[in-house]
Amino acid sequence: MNLSNPYVVVDKLNFGYKKENVLLKNLSFEILEGESVGIIGQNGAGKSTLLKLLVGLESNFSGEVFIDKIALKKENLALILQKIGYVFQESNHQLFMPNVYDDIAFAPRNYRLLEVDTLVHNALEKVGILHLKHRQTYGLSGGEKKLVCIASALAMNPDILLLDEPSITLDSKNRRNLIQILKNLPQSKVIISHDLDFLLETCSKILMLYRGEIVAQGKCKEILTNKDLLEKYNLELPLSYQGSLGI
Repeated sequence: MNLSNPYVVVDKLNFGYKKENVLLKNLSFEILEGESVGIIGQNGAGKSTLLKLLVGLESNFSGEVFIDKIALKKENLALILQKIGYVFQESNHQLFMPNVYDDIAFAPRNYRLLEVDTLVHNALEKVGILHLKHRQTYGLSGGEKKLVCIASALAMNPDILLLDEPSITLDSKNRRNLIQILKNLPQSKVIISHDLDFLLETCSKILMLYRGEIVAQGKCKEILTNKDLLEKYNLELPLSYQGSLGI
């Protein structure tokens, strides 16, 4: 791991479905190898759109995006997708095979890899759910489904994980478990969340979006404890800091 080596480079990125409806405006930032970056902002700020663009689900953007020095272009997409694990906000939108094993094995099988059993086992082990290996996905709890989604994203041994609201709907025990799992994973991570306390524990850097633009970026604690900055863009301090400041 080299925390001085840019793994994702975004330069002057603009995106919109129509010229008069630009969703992302002149975004420029870097994500270092092994770095964990939180993305915050109100609903509609462009956070999920940015994540979908990084994983190739959206195209027709202007500007440049590089993943591990590979330009994000249609002809490079198959190679780039092997480097990225993407976790949907809604687990039920990601899980589509009848059982846990087949869901996690889907990508390795699709790429015709020979060591499918080993990859599935390792992915399950990394998130501590080997006991779910043969379970039916429809019978899992919300927390179990989220962990299976993360295991599926890890199956190809990606270099970077993109997670859209990973802690949403989780109870306190599963939320704490997820925090520990993410902290132990060596991959670069990009995490969208309205749970600012979650980001304080899992991220080192924050990008703040407002109406499709980056209005602040910097060290996680410096951004998330800046009351004036957060309130300017209709956000609140993390709950842990509200208490300490008597709010």
